[in-house]
Amino acid sequence: MKQDPIQDRLRQFESLCRQRGQPVTVQRRYILEAVLTRADHPTADQVYESAKDRVPGLSRTTVYRVLDVLVGLGVIRRLHHPGANARFDGRISRHHHLICKKCQRVVDVESRNLDDLELPPNQRHDFRIEDYSVHFLGVCAECDREAAQ
Repeated sequence: MKQDPIQDRLRQFESLCRQRGQPVTVQRRYILEAVLTRADHPTADQVYESAKDRVPGLSRTTVYRVLDVLVGLGVIRRLHHPGANARFDGRISRHHHLICKKCQRVVDVESRNLDDLELPPNQRHDFRIEDYSVHFLGVCAECDREAAQ
């Protein structure tokens, strides 16, 4: 029988919360599930729209707070890029992104070459690098087609 990767991640999350003394709330579980079931790197508002019907009384403020907790626990990532709202990514392994400057669409990119980049020496900047991802800014095919019409 195949294991469901989302259910596996939810079980790992619950275990992590117990190890760290964090409560496993319905809100946290459904908000994490809302991020994990999407491949489009949702904004907090999109997560709210996905989860609000499953969690009675859920507020946008709660979604923002829970997303911060989930990022702090390391179970999701927050993506930042110029001119856009923060987006959230359930894939926590190293990968990279294509970002459309017009519609803000974010697409995952796998590249062994990018994964193996040599990092700059930390001493020059008094900064400890823990991880990295590369973001390529451009225009997606859909926006390109719309602009050509």
